[in-house]
Amino acid sequence: MGEIGWEDFEKVEVRAGRIVAAEPFPKARKPAIKLTVDFGPEIGERRTSAQLTAHYDSGALIGKQVVAVVNFPPKRIAGFKSEVLVLGVPDEAGEVVLLSPDIEVPEGGRMF
Repeated sequence: MGEIGWEDFEKVEVRAGRIVAAEPFPKARKPAIKLTVDFGPEIGERRTSAQLTAHYDSGALIGKQVVAVVNFPPKRIAGFKSEVLVLGVPDEAGEVVLLSPDIEVPEGGRMF
């Protein structure tokens, strides 16, 4: 694993947000869910798609707080504009488990 400098790490904006909408994304190559995440008044709502179907149902995700990288350039995924990268780690089977604060935090709060 390569090292990065502190200056590189500071460029990555990881912020807390709350999922306000979620729906299946059947056009994606692998099963995925489209998410709309509210990052508070400074950033607003951003959309993304994530391969979360093994552990999460679209409806159950609404209201959940997550952490995401908000300063990547937008990316097109099966015609859908993904604006943020919601963070997760794989379980033993390689399925995504979302990273989220264990105590409620303000939307848009930046990780440091």
